[in-house]
Amino acid sequence: MSICRLSAASVTVLALLTAAVAQELNHPTGTTGLLLIDKVGAHVRFFDPRTFTERSNIKVPANPHDFALSPDHRFAYVPIYGAGVYGDNPNPAHEVYIFDLQQRSVTGVIDTTPYRAPHGIQIDRAGTLYVAADVDRKLLVIDPVRRAITAAIDTEGTGHWIAMLPDGSKLYVANKNDKPFVSVIDLKARKMIGRVPAPNGTQGIAAAPDGSRVAAIDFGDPNVLVIDPKTDTVVDRVPLQGATRGAYKAYYSPDGRYFATMGPGSQVNIFDAKNLRGDQTVLKVGQNPMGFAFSADGNTMLVANHGDGSVSVIDLRTRRIMSNFTGGTGIETLTWY
Repeated sequence: MSICRLSAASVTVLALLTAAVAQELNHPTGTTGLLLIDKVGAHVRFFDPRTFTERSNIKVPANPHDFALSPDHRFAYVPIYGAGVYGDNPNPAHEVYIFDLQQRSVTGVIDTTPYRAPHGIQIDRAGTLYVAADVDRKLLVIDPVRRAITAAIDTEGTGHWIAMLPDGSKLYVANKNDKPFVSVIDLKARKMIGRVPAPNGTQGIAAAPDGSRVAAIDFGDPNVLVIDPKTDTVVDRVPLQGATRGAYKAYYSPDGRYFATMGPGSQVNIFDAKNLRGDQTVLKVGQNPMGFAFSADGNTMLVANHGDGSVSVIDLRTRRIMSNFTGGTGIETLTWY
């Protein structure tokens, strides 16, 4: 009898852990290390996850931006955008670097030629990569084992940041100020199936870990556009407290408790993810925050301040800035792993 109860409990725990891993694919966390993508300094940096001191770093070509981790957290995939910026990138790059997180080394490079300026990246449960190549208005489907592009899906707009539903069924592409809509991609059919109206354009975009909502940052006004993925319509526009113009990016914590936005200037807004119309905590961090990371216990949030090379450490229980550390020249994205 006791053996049966133990087995049932073990099955329940295993199911919960499996669900958690699935949810964390594009909102990862962990306790092994801290990965920082130093866009301004053209380095990928590895830090101690507790002391926030640098263990090692690797120089890469100009302007690494985003990352995705393999489901087993063995590898990190980092797109190389090119020396320019969105809308002014005369020499766009065409690589996605592969890093071995255990060895903290480069283990390969995926060439995205003929597609250029890889930027936003997501990964599914099978380990397939999805990368926005904004110059060519394509969403690339990449097999990282073969290091080969298996499809290039039209997005119509110059997609920059992207967000995939946790079940891998659809992906949403923010087109910044190029097109007044969010492109909706059916990943099974591998084609664009819809346009979510966004008259001002959109910046950052993120899917909730439970798949219930997709949040896009209004490029012009200080609002979050809340998209229902069942209907692919905007169901709410949530004002950003304390902001007078559009923000940059959005992110959900892996456990789904928190939603956070960054910008304009040095502003970060923290929400209860289940009640975006509830109270917001507004904090002033470093210059031009661009990335979030969440600790495995859900109590700490890091903010990468792209404009001054600092990283702010926030206690989510008190919603206060506890400390800061130097993270390179200018970190755009980062994560515990």
